[in-house]
Amino acid sequence: MKNICILGSTGSIGRNSLEVISRFPDRFRVAYLSTNTNVELLRQQVAIFKPKGVGILDESLGTDFRKNINGSLKVFVGAEGMKELASQPDADTVISAFVGFSGLAPTFEAIRCGKTVALANKETLVVAGELINALAKKTGATIVPIDSEHSAVMQCIEGENRDSIAKLILTASGGPFLNTEKSKFGALTVEDALKHPTWKMGNKITIDSATLMNKGLEVIEAHWLFGLPAERIDIVIHPQSIIHSMVEFVDGSVKAQMGLPDMKMPIQYALSYPERLQTANSRIDFASLGAMTFAAPDRGKFECLDLAYDALHSGGTAPAVMNAANEVAVAMFLQKRIPFDSIPGMIRHALEEVHVRIADTLESVVQADGEARNAVRMKTAESR
Repeated sequence: MKNICILGSTGSIGRNSLEVISRFPDRFRVAYLSTNTNVELLRQQVAIFKPKGVGILDESLGTDFRKNINGSLKVFVGAEGMKELASQPDADTVISAFVGFSGLAPTFEAIRCGKTVALANKETLVVAGELINALAKKTGATIVPIDSEHSAVMQCIEGENRDSIAKLILTASGGPFLNTEKSKFGALTVEDALKHPTWKMGNKITIDSATLMNKGLEVIEAHWLFGLPAERIDIVIHPQSIIHSMVEFVDGSVKAQMGLPDMKMPIQYALSYPERLQTANSRIDFASLGAMTFAAPDRGKFECLDLAYDALHSGGTAPAVMNAANEVAVAMFLQKRIPFDSIPGMIRHALEEVHVRIADTLESVVQADGEARNAVRMKTAESR
């Protein structure tokens, strides 16, 4: 029996995780749940799964929640509360499912405590990969990816000699604007960008998919997870989203991991690893599948890809700057404060304005994050 703590149980990954956990009551128990602001859904989850405690990132909402539960369960409030929640000694596995930079600190704490971390928060490795890997090596923590692409790579290289890997090939659906001319990007609406063709995800990740920044973040995450340089991590557009990633070996052979686009499968693999558990997940019907197509990404149209590769090459705090600028720019687009085609320009501005330092401490990463956010906000204010 594994006791599970979910950082972000009310989000898309968190809800799918709870569905997976509910299928295996003899294998997994929900110990702790948490949310940023969706307290109403958290209450419903508490009633069903009866955890020992909950965390609420929003301090005002968390304080109110604590007053109304009469001490019936532990309540962890605010950023410090999330770190305390992630370090609870009776939690065996921590699912890191908070979206964005806010997931870094509690994930860092879980790794500091030597826990198994099922990682969906890609930003943790994007902004602090070197720190995270060094800490995991020191504490004996295990990081198992939940992202479908990295889970696919992990499954493809299981049992293989790492020296035999030639390159990784991450697949991308291409998002909703794969066939849209770049000249029309300025007129695209939030509603247009949220219409992902194959995956159901949260708003921020869906916009990242529309700009292909999601793939850029995944390249950086893959670099830290699997130890390959950027030159050996490729991206291919695969609109059907059946092949989740591929690994090419030195002899020219290629392994591909396939499955229908359903996040419950990589979540289940992360929780049961190294076992596979039998389930009723939908299977591919190859006879009716039809053609699977592949194409190179249009880097001129989707500028965020090269921004991510450039940040990885620059190293230090450059990925933290890039990630922070992207988070602010995406939030502004979702608030309809900037057009869709301004997102890469905002990121580029931050990378030019913010001094890149050695990312040797968590504090240096946090500082870079804050400076990048300020740079984007000031740029937006100046353009008004």
